[in-house]
Amino acid sequence: MTLAAPSQSAKPEEGRRTRVASSAGVRAVRALHKGQQTRAAILDAALALAAPVGLEGLSIGAIAEVLGMSKSGVFAHFGSREDLQIAVVREYHQRFERDVFYPALKQPRGLPRLRALFDLWVRQTALEIDSGCVYISGAVEFDDRPGPVRDELVQTVNTWQAAMRRAVQTAIAQGHLRPEADPHQIAFEIHGLILALHYDARFLRNPQGLQHARQGFENLLARHHC
Repeated sequence: MTLAAPSQSAKPEEGRRTRVASSAGVRAVRALHKGQQTRAAILDAALALAAPVGLEGLSIGAIAEVLGMSKSGVFAHFGSREDLQIAVVREYHQRFERDVFYPALKQPRGLPRLRALFDLWVRQTALEIDSGCVYISGAVEFDDRPGPVRDELVQTVNTWQAAMRRAVQTAIAQGHLRPEADPHQIAFEIHGLILALHYDARFLRNPQGLQHARQGFENLLARHHC
């Protein structure tokens, strides 16, 4: 038994279906790309608002007004205010990694990398003196408020602090810091310097804040240097 060859009339029909499917695929890709662009624009606007007013200051209405969108348009990408807050925390963390963590990895392992992490963190803090830091303002807003937003903040801050501890541990392993140095204590004190800088520069408007933070870091290293 042999299969019958397709008729000539069937071939144009198959070609038409192929073109229709291809066109639908292109439209779907364009819609997906446009949706991603809209989501990115919403996150940009939300992050710009959250920096000075905090995560609690975010509202779907304010973001919709900034972008010239409807509230339902914003809701289509973020189903609730809480979802938007969590997305802002994640976006801030990704940008923090991009601007602070990953550039520091280009430096040699050990003390050079640890110095780079601190220096880039200080620069980031200096840039945020006027706008505010989502990590710090978020900690103030959600320190005693259990829930998904607090959980996300805690996770991102813990991730960054773990990276600092690993950098200290590597500096010890490379022989740049004393073997008995405590990575947890050193990372804790480094974090304390950043918090003091933020408070001193943002609240007290002390122009010497940056200098004091950098000197504090050098004093810390001197106590543990081999």
